[in-house]
Amino acid sequence: MSATWKITLEVESTSSENTSSLKAAMITDCEIIDNGSSFSIEIIEHKAKDLRAMWNTRIRGLIAVDSLMTVLDGLVNSEDSSTSNV
Repeated sequence: MSATWKITLEVESTSSENTSSLKAAMITDCEIIDNGSSFSIEIIEHKAKDLRAMWNTRIRGLIAVDSLMTVLDGLVNSEDSSTSNV
């Protein structure tokens, strides 16, 4: 009998727009379960090392998109504050 390994991640960002961006980044990688203000992904593998590799890939993707959104949000906020001083 072979063991099956499973991990579930629920994602909710600081805004619904950012959560939607994170969800869009994952759409081609795995099945997404929409929970309204959040979403979940579930990874199932037969080997623990494969699960770990798939998990790392998904998390790195989410971190990259989240970092980009943080930079973009900072640019938008700095533009808003500089135009309000004019």
